[in-house]
Amino acid sequence: MEGALGALFVVVVLALILLASSVKIVQEYERGVIFRLGRCVGAKGPGIFFVIPVIDKIIKTNLQIAAVPVASQQVITKDNVTATVDAVAYFQVVDPAASVVKIRDWYSSSQLVAQTTLRSTVGRHELDQLLSERDRIDAELQTALDAQTESWGVKVHRVEIRDVNLPEQMQRAMARQAEAERERRAKIIAAEGELQAAEKLGAAAQIIAASPGALQLRQLQTMAEISAENSSTIIFPIPIEMLEAFQAVSKLGIPNTPR
Repeated sequence: MEGALGALFVVVVLALILLASSVKIVQEYERGVIFRLGRCVGAKGPGIFFVIPVIDKIIKTNLQIAAVPVASQQVITKDNVTATVDAVAYFQVVDPAASVVKIRDWYSSSQLVAQTTLRSTVGRHELDQLLSERDRIDAELQTALDAQTESWGVKVHRVEIRDVNLPEQMQRAMARQAEAERERRAKIIAAEGELQAAEKLGAAAQIIAASPGALQLRQLQTMAEISAENSSTIIFPIPIEMLEAFQAVSKLGIPNTPR
């Protein structure tokens, strides 16, 4: 009797162990890829589900977006400038079974693919494009990476170039170029100002030439401004018309008035 009870106890314990091992729970952001006798039968989850003990094997896969850093790469641009570029890529597993069956380690493989894609994509652009058109290059990187990781069940959401380091000599050359550009703009602005001032002075000269009285008023205004600022002797030019009038009067002669 005691032997039967002992055997029953062992059977119950084994049944509980098998039941516990057949119950699997995966989180909302996970999926469980099930292999039955070595063959993949699909992915289950989230929540609770049952597997066949000993026969089934489960591999959990995380479906959260993973930020994968891309190591710094020495890149030669299209215009033969050597730059050090690093980036970050955002991957997400969208097909759990493919990410387990078709690739051994999708995370490390994605890093390697991102490095080679970064070198080849940046190498097709000039340095100015790399510095000013970074959004367009990021989109090209995303498209190229997504085409390679699609068969692994991995989606590339975006790729961002984080930093571009240039040799010190190139940085000095770019600084000189920027300084020269600023000087060029300053000279252009000054020349445009002189041109506008010359145009205004020409228009004023035409108005004064058309009205001799305006010239006299301008002379008087200038004299008033000079006398207000400094104490100095002012030589007032007599208009030629007044001199001609005096000469005409002296030639005619004015008789003396009898007393």
